[in-house]
Amino acid sequence: MQKLRLNTAINATKEKIWEVLWNIHCYETWTTVFAEGSTVKTDQWKEGTRIYFVDENGAGMVSEVAAHRPNEFMSFRHLGMINNGIEDTSSEKVKAWAGSLENYTLSSDNDHCVLTLEMDIAEEYSDYFTKTWPLALEKIKGLAEGSVKPVITFHAAINAPVEKVWKAWTQPEQVMQWNHASDDWHCPAASVDLRDGGNFSFTMAAKDGSFSFDFAGVYQDVKENDFIGVLLGDGRFWKTTFKTQDGGTRVTERFETEQMNSLELQQGGWQAILNNFKKHVESN
Repeated sequence: MQKLRLNTAINATKEKIWEVLWNIHCYETWTTVFAEGSTVKTDQWKEGTRIYFVDENGAGMVSEVAAHRPNEFMSFRHLGMINNGIEDTSSEKVKAWAGSLENYTLSSDNDHCVLTLEMDIAEEYSDYFTKTWPLALEKIKGLAEGSVKPVITFHAAINAPVEKVWKAWTQPEQVMQWNHASDDWHCPAASVDLRDGGNFSFTMAAKDGSFSFDFAGVYQDVKENDFIGVLLGDGRFWKTTFKTQDGGTRVTERFETEQMNSLELQQGGWQAILNNFKKHVESN
């Protein structure tokens, strides 16, 4: 077992860095370095509880919170793997590294804070983590200092084939039917030029005429029935993926957030639109 030890100086308070580390939206942002769609299943990071570090398919690592001292120290003890809902904590492969620790320490140094990462690593994963952890620390630093925007992720499982889902997502006449978060809003206009470099624009408007805006951008990367990557007009990215799953389609959206509204408000609003999309597809 090898030990990796890295640190980075961050121009932010301990409280801000701690939030970046363990707020779910920020966590899902910096852990994309390891795998897109990474997330965590946890009971409020409580000391002594089980915790699952998993990808979008629910496969990953089973651990426990070994220590939790807010704004100072977090430690995880890795126990095994999980795949398809089945935990493996006893196979010979797992036993080779079970009990390894992953520690995060925050300390003050003059006008800034220092985040130190220590991790026990099995030799077979040494090259991978030696390359990826510096990138993750760089992203944590950017989130804490404000140069990197948090990303929100949300999903919908839709009982329809991917071809139908794709058409409902990309045909302007259908977009106008579902693209609103609540009944007092609507989408009176939509234009789509679905190709790399093509433009799109959706008009989002209150039905009483009190407010409206155009949600617009440029398609950066499009693969039919698979994914759509977009650069929004304000420079943020938006990616939507479509995956056949359990006889239907799993739609996943990842948004780089804006700063006017809270992460929770943005998450709720965009999830509501996706839920409305699901209802539209399944009822037509």
